[in-house]
Amino acid sequence: MGVFAGSVLARSMLVGAGIGRNQAAVVLDETAPLQSKRKKTPVKLEVWHNILWSNYKAGVFSQMARQCDARNIDLSVIQIAETESDRVGLAAVDLSRHKYPMTLLFNGTYSGVPTWKLMWEGARRALTTKADLVVLAGYHRPEYITQAVVLWLRRKPRAVFCDSTAYDRPQVWWKNAVKRASFWLCDYVFCYGQRAQEYVQGLGVPKDHTFLRCQAAALPDNYDPDAVAVQRLAHAPADGKALFVYVGRLSPEKRLDVLIKAFTQAIANGTPDLVGARLRLVGNGPQRPALEALAAQLGVAESVEFTGGQSKEQLYANYSAATAMVLPSHSEPWGLVVNEALHYGCPVIVSERCGCVPELVANSDCGMAVPCDDVPAMTAALEAAPALWADREAIAACCLKRIAPFFPASAADAILDGVAQIVKIKTGEDQAGR
Repeated sequence: MGVFAGSVLARSMLVGAGIGRNQAAVVLDETAPLQSKRKKTPVKLEVWHNILWSNYKAGVFSQMARQCDARNIDLSVIQIAETESDRVGLAAVDLSRHKYPMTLLFNGTYSGVPTWKLMWEGARRALTTKADLVVLAGYHRPEYITQAVVLWLRRKPRAVFCDSTAYDRPQVWWKNAVKRASFWLCDYVFCYGQRAQEYVQGLGVPKDHTFLRCQAAALPDNYDPDAVAVQRLAHAPADGKALFVYVGRLSPEKRLDVLIKAFTQAIANGTPDLVGARLRLVGNGPQRPALEALAAQLGVAESVEFTGGQSKEQLYANYSAATAMVLPSHSEPWGLVVNEALHYGCPVIVSERCGCVPELVANSDCGMAVPCDDVPAMTAALEAAPALWADREAIAACCLKRIAPFFPASAADAILDGVAQIVKIKTGEDQAGR
């Protein structure tokens, strides 16, 4: 089903419920944000998210739940599905991290749910919700657009999350037209960083209708920033050789072939700091056989390690040990592994196309951004890293300073601050309209 079908479905559900054009004002009166005489009534906030699997969102939503009482907000999170097909092999859903009021709509993978079911469930809930503000999970799929149409017809305050950037995928005119229409249906947009904000502005969203919120990695309960420098010294490779680490899926958009070629060239150049250097690729994915073959073809198979998936404890130890974490992606809306690396005192080398560059890498002493698909530039960055970041204690402090504003509590604050502003604005509009 497309946008038109979603709109027809939404209108038919409204009519079927006895809500027509002449009754729109009545619906507005019944569901409008709080009036002044009811200031003590909590603001009802309904947040939608696509999959339960995302640990980093679990951390943010859990922090939101902790703060909601003090802010007089009644939070409800609706998770659409448990996981997605490309996440099944990476890790199981960790329910212990989800410490917030939550409803799960569908078991299994998101892609395993028929589109019509997603549309129907979203429209049905949009039709009956009593929330003062609904924050949608996205804007580009039929089910999200259907929800937005129903909420728009009900004049229900609504916002949407966006983590996309102009660098993600090639721009297609008709897809951009659909996105423009979808954003138009929403009152406000929560943008995951500067590049996401620029992206939605390019699709017609006024800047004053956007809220910047930060991306925050999922950290273990026992994470201690004061111990990071000690851990980095303790995990330094015993042989003193450089170690570069990549963490993520082994798939074409990550441009790991570029990384392996650059690593090979850096070693061949005879840089003293790279004698005996290793490249460790953590994760699984469809490109692993081709990457293993490439490493063998280039003669660096013994220096390039393919570890497969790792436990969080192993992953954090890799960050502590690495000379740098490298993310050469062609498409990367943000790059949460950059957050993780910095939290563990590990500097980063990333592609300029990664969404996190303005906030976490640009003008930084603990990061380098290089042009995507540029083997010589990546080679130069790998060659420079060991000497540039030789002082492990000092670089750990630099990383922690850079990542300090990007904890789950900060992300929760940014969302709830935006919610408060939206409710205030929409309440003022409602009262002025009367």
